[in-house]
Amino acid sequence: MLTVSNVSVLFSAKKLFENVNLRFLPGNCYGVIGANGAGKSTFLNVLSGDFDSSSGDIILEKGLRLSVLKQDHFQYDENKIIDVVMMGFTELYKIIDERNALYSKAEFTEEDGYRSAQLEEDFATLNGWEAESEAEKILNGLSLEERDYQKSMKELAGGDKVKVLLAQALFGNPDILILDEPTNHLDFYAIKWLESFLINFDKTVIVVSHDRHFLNNVCTHIVDIDRQEAKLYIGNYDFWRESSELAQKLLTDANTKKEDKIKELEAFVARFSANASKSSQATSRKKQLEKISVDDIKPSTRKYPFIHLPLRREIGKDVVEVENVNKSVDGVELLKNISFSVSGQEKVVFLSKNELAITAMLDLLAGDIKPDSGEVRFGLTVEKDYFPKDYSKYFDDETINLVDWLRQYTGNEQTESYVRGFLGKMLFSGDDPLKRVKILSGGEKMRMMFSKLMLSEANTLILDQPTNHLDLESIQSVNEALTKYEGTLFFSSHDFSFIESIANKIITLTPKGAHVFNGTFEEYLNDDKLKMQIEEMNK
Repeated sequence: MLTVSNVSVLFSAKKLFENVNLRFLPGNCYGVIGANGAGKSTFLNVLSGDFDSSSGDIILEKGLRLSVLKQDHFQYDENKIIDVVMMGFTELYKIIDERNALYSKAEFTEEDGYRSAQLEEDFATLNGWEAESEAEKILNGLSLEERDYQKSMKELAGGDKVKVLLAQALFGNPDILILDEPTNHLDFYAIKWLESFLINFDKTVIVVSHDRHFLNNVCTHIVDIDRQEAKLYIGNYDFWRESSELAQKLLTDANTKKEDKIKELEAFVARFSANASKSSQATSRKKQLEKISVDDIKPSTRKYPFIHLPLRREIGKDVVEVENVNKSVDGVELLKNISFSVSGQEKVVFLSKNELAITAMLDLLAGDIKPDSGEVRFGLTVEKDYFPKDYSKYFDDETINLVDWLRQYTGNEQTESYVRGFLGKMLFSGDDPLKRVKILSGGEKMRMMFSKLMLSEANTLILDQPTNHLDLESIQSVNEALTKYEGTLFFSSHDFSFIESIANKIITLTPKGAHVFNGTFEEYLNDDKLKMQIEEMNK
């Protein structure tokens, strides 16, 4: 058990949270959520001992082993991948290291013999004989190739290094797992494997993630950092969000009897409790949910931006025809023999093992670059707008404020009060509209880019990773807006829920051309025959 007792964290004059009292118990997975800047990662660092709290205590039960997903991608550059994984179990790895050094000695003394006997006993007790095969099993589950296991870390790309560090955290059956954004850089098959691993993990997991599908699948509890407090709630992310919204409605809706609202909230709890059977941890979770009273549910102070994407012109039947397109960038072939067609109101997600290929495809559709060969032909009704992954060029002006920046995209026809009202819907209130756009955070710039998209009223949107830097509330708003969007959509994403709820066509870009799948993302991932076909095309 891990106990948090009266913990507070203050940075200069800023208070992140104070007097936090929580207990993290075995068999549960705790998702830590909060607005950007609320202190989620800091909270994990305090739990792991990597950051000292301003006051209070973190109490780890004696004899328990705590494992943390490390964030330094260069720490183990000189070590072999398989060794880096086994380093996650420090006690075992020290035995392995000493054992190897002892057996490599030129002369073996009687004292060495006694020491080797002790090491062998400790090695067997800690399941050392199975260690390497366990490490390989985890690496394989995270989609790392077996041929790479003996390579050094410095030979891997950045995304694969993250996978190795995650494997290190999972290795050796730790008692408490602390994971900060563990799904970053994982493909969707690896995420499914990780979800299964954590669902069946009978110890304690504490995780921060912006992946709603992941939080819903693995979490039994939510720790919400809000109002400079950290409160514990039973259930997964969707249960927390929907019940919190109902509680907010109960608090603010003066025209409805309180008793009716309470009944609505109680009915929701009962309905969610009945659905908890989807998880292998559900039996105990369901019992916990059934004990929830309405007073246990508190409204969140967090707000959702208002995003609505109207069309100035209805989209026609023929949107785009891509025929035998090839494209190289800086001498590297990214797209080869790519052909597909898209009709009106189709919503297309691009997938690839190479993210540069996806960005190149979206750049081509946007008209920012031209193909080396082949053709991209758009229909006559198409009006496009593009949200690139790298949007920095839109914010280069050192002097322009939010009002003047957004007014550029209204044709300078709208009054300041209109633009301020528009910005208010995107959560820029008070003096925020007078800030210079250059100093905005990543999430704030993303909200400005969505404001630009709304004003364009384009019937074809091209979006490259449109949820990067956004908090969960903004992601939810974007998700709902694109689900309702009546135009054609081309996009990329690492968010399962985002893709599953929006896309109706999946185009996989491979070195041997494009594979087109018409159906849901869940169907795509669960088709084993299709998976083998895609793997063959990726060779």
